[in-house]
Amino acid sequence: MGIEDIPRTIWWEDGKVYLVDQSRLPLQGDLLACNTYEGLCHAIRGMAVRGAPALGVAAALGVALWATTEGASIDDTAEFLSALDRVADEIAGTRPTAVNLAWGAERMKRFAHAHADVELERLREMILQEALDVRAEDEKRNRMIGANGAALLGPGSRVLTHCNAGSLATAYYGTALGVIFSAYEQGKIEGVWVDETRPVLQGARLTAWELKLAGIPFKLIADNVAASIMRAGLVDAVIVGADRIAANGDVANKIGTYGLAVLCKEHGIPFYVAAPTSTVDLTLRSGDEIVIEQRDPREVTGLTVTGIIEPDTPAVSRAFDTLTAAGPYDLPLQKGHQLQIDRKGAAYRFDGWFRVAPPNVEVHNPAFDVTPADYVTAIITERGVARKPYGDALAVACDGSGAIHEL
Repeated sequence: MGIEDIPRTIWWEDGKVYLVDQSRLPLQGDLLACNTYEGLCHAIRGMAVRGAPALGVAAALGVALWATTEGASIDDTAEFLSALDRVADEIAGTRPTAVNLAWGAERMKRFAHAHADVELERLREMILQEALDVRAEDEKRNRMIGANGAALLGPGSRVLTHCNAGSLATAYYGTALGVIFSAYEQGKIEGVWVDETRPVLQGARLTAWELKLAGIPFKLIADNVAASIMRAGLVDAVIVGADRIAANGDVANKIGTYGLAVLCKEHGIPFYVAAPTSTVDLTLRSGDEIVIEQRDPREVTGLTVTGIIEPDTPAVSRAFDTLTAAGPYDLPLQKGHQLQIDRKGAAYRFDGWFRVAPPNVEVHNPAFDVTPADYVTAIITERGVARKPYGDALAVACDGSGAIHEL
């Protein structure tokens, strides 16, 4: 095990977009092959691919996928560009909070229109190359974020992280976990506290899996344990990712992030946000303008499970073969529980949802919260480390005029 074993998340191969199905990790390592942009949109909505930088890459590859498949039959440039704009807008609208999704789609729109004078067949090739460049640039940015953030940590650091901002949230390497990976390679990490991250458990399922692959020592904790270990002096820094950062430095990230920032301020612990400059939205003056996505109430009212059944006798195999002979079989469960069994090679896959809350309860299930800039110690980007006042520092970073150390 080692950092070189962390996964790549999304890529282009043989005219399709391939991605790791994160909705099934860590107990199933399924790959999805999307041969239409509609299929990729479905994967985004279902959180098979998630994480702000990964969504930016997905948007770019989705536009390229359309341009080289459905869009390949269009022979009029104006019609092609108009249709490409509609596709890009549809992809950008699949999830409203993560700005990178819209950033990737808009980048592809601008690129296509800027090269409208190119012959269409050549333009489609150029659009694909631009999407591949977006993916390659993401990995480069993440490694720079990792290096910039590692410089903020001292030897023997005990870091707490929330949700998943690792390689699975990017094309490769990660943002918040990228900092941890870099710092670990420098001998600075004693251990990592991993928040489970209710209600979808990205910390327990994804971050724990990545750290295990990388061979980095960690302990998984329930979200409500963070305060007690901070009070006990067991946390030296908190590092999280971001889905959108407003011009004033307010940060939208996975629900529960704001609570950690408040705890850090109370206990005198640095609270760092690691994100590429593509996550900064200078059109929003503050976090009050960030649209917060509401998720399926079933994420709160029940538990989702997935796994593999490997029959231990021929009789069990025959029974499951009978159930799945015509395709996936839905077991007739009571109380609203759901369980489906399907054939998977020589074994059988099950997907289920089991209710734990009473029927017909009202649910408030925001996917993200906003942490005010005053609670953020520093924002780690590929162009340097931004400090207060964030308005000036982030404007410099996004302008691309140079590194932004200690602003």
